[in-house]
Amino acid sequence: MPIPDDVTGDEIDKDVKQELQSLPKGLAEDVSRNLVMVARLIDEDPEGAYGYSRVALRLASRVAAVREAAGFAAYASQKYSEALAEFRAARRMTGNVDLWPVMADCERGLGRPEKALDMAGAPEVQKLDKAGQVEMRLVAAGARRDMDQLDAAIVTLQSPELASNSVQPWTARLRYAYADALLAAGREGEAREWFAKAVESDKDGSTDASDRLAELDGVEFVDALVEDDGDTDSDSDSDGDVEVVNSEAPEAKSAPESEPEPAEDSIDDDGLDDVDDVDDVDGDEDDLKG
Repeated sequence: MPIPDDVTGDEIDKDVKQELQSLPKGLAEDVSRNLVMVARLIDEDPEGAYGYSRVALRLASRVAAVREAAGFAAYASQKYSEALAEFRAARRMTGNVDLWPVMADCERGLGRPEKALDMAGAPEVQKLDKAGQVEMRLVAAGARRDMDQLDAAIVTLQSPELASNSVQPWTARLRYAYADALLAAGREGEAREWFAKAVESDKDGSTDASDRLAELDGVEFVDALVEDDGDTDSDSDSDGDVEVVNSEAPEAKSAPESEPEPAEDSIDDDGLDDVDDVDDVDGDEDDLKG
C-alpha cells in the first residue's frame, strides 16, 4: 500500500521504536511507516488503517506492538474475532494486562456478553490502572445492556469515579454512559442531569453529549440553506447560518446501540472458561443480578 513521502516512521512512540530495534534497519523503517499510517487513519478510515496493519503484521508478526496495532485496527473495523486473536497474541508476548478491557469488549462484539462479564470479575482487573478499571466498568455495563439488564447496568456504572467532581480523561465517557443508561430505563430527568455533566467534562468533544442534551431540551437545528421545492428568495440575507428552534413536543431518544453481527468464533478460550462468573467489577453480585 502506498505511503505518503512525508511519513518517515520517526513519528511512532519511542517505546514502539525500541521494540522495532530487534529488526534489520530497513525492515524496521518499513514497519514503522505502516504503523504511523495505522495511527493516522484508525479514527477516520478504519478499513484503510486495517490494510496498513496487515502489511506491518506480515513484515513483523513477532513484535508485540505490531500485534497490538493490528488488533486495534481490526477492532475499529468491527472484525472482533480477528482483533481478539491479535490482542491475545500481544498479551502472551508481553504479559501485560492493559488490553483486558478491550478483549472483553471483543467478546461483546462476538455476541458473548456473559463472557465479558466473566472477564470483568477476573483477577486481571485488579492489576489494571485506574483508567483500565473504569474502562472495564464501561464494558461490563455495556454487557449488562446487551442482556437487557438496564438496572444492573446503571448500578455497575455507579462508582467513586462517577461521583467525583475531578475531571479525568475517562470522566466524560463514564458520565455519558450513565446518562444513556438512565434514559434507556425511562429516567429522563436524571438522564438530562448527567448528560449536562458529561458536556461539562467533555472538553475535546469525545462524545455527542451536547446533541443528546439538546434533544432532551427540545432543540432542533435547522439548516437555513434548505429551500422548499427549489424556491429561492432573492431578498433573503441568509448566509448559511444554522437556526436553533424549540420543538413543541420533543421526543427523547436513546443512543443507537451498534449490534455487530457475531463473527465466527474460531478462537480458543485462552483459559477464560475457568473464570468464576462474577456479576460486577467490584464484586457486588447481589446488587447487579436482574
